[in-house]
Amino acid sequence: MAQGQVKWIDKLRFVGVDSSKHSIVMSAQDEENGTGSKPTDLLLLAIGGCTAVDVIRILQKQRQELTGLEINLSGEQDPDPPWTFRKINVEYVLRGKGLTREAVERAIELSEKKYCSVGATVSGTAQIVTTYRIEEE
Repeated sequence: MAQGQVKWIDKLRFVGVDSSKHSIVMSAQDEENGTGSKPTDLLLLAIGGCTAVDVIRILQKQRQELTGLEINLSGEQDPDPPWTFRKINVEYVLRGKGLTREAVERAIELSEKKYCSVGATVSGTAQIVTTYRIEEE
């Protein structure tokens, strides 16, 4: 079971501790508190981290020579509280030698439809739009 804890430090600053005892600082983003990540940004990063693990593992199993991966994320939120994400853009930038479009598309599809629990959870509310580009090494 996934677990975590958020502790209030002061003002609007917090420390989140995950089940492996790793910590991250979170805060509101005003003059007094902007020392940590915005929780909404962490949601985007969670999607990126989750799918990155999947895509790398799948491409390695397919014996694709992946040498780099960056995932750029952006989200469109409702203008009013609770500022729900309605659309999340996920752009994969893959670097490697001889990466095939078929292998990349299959890896992304498997992550989206089968393996990435964060994306699967969020996709019930927000449309997730993916694009990719391959940069030959």
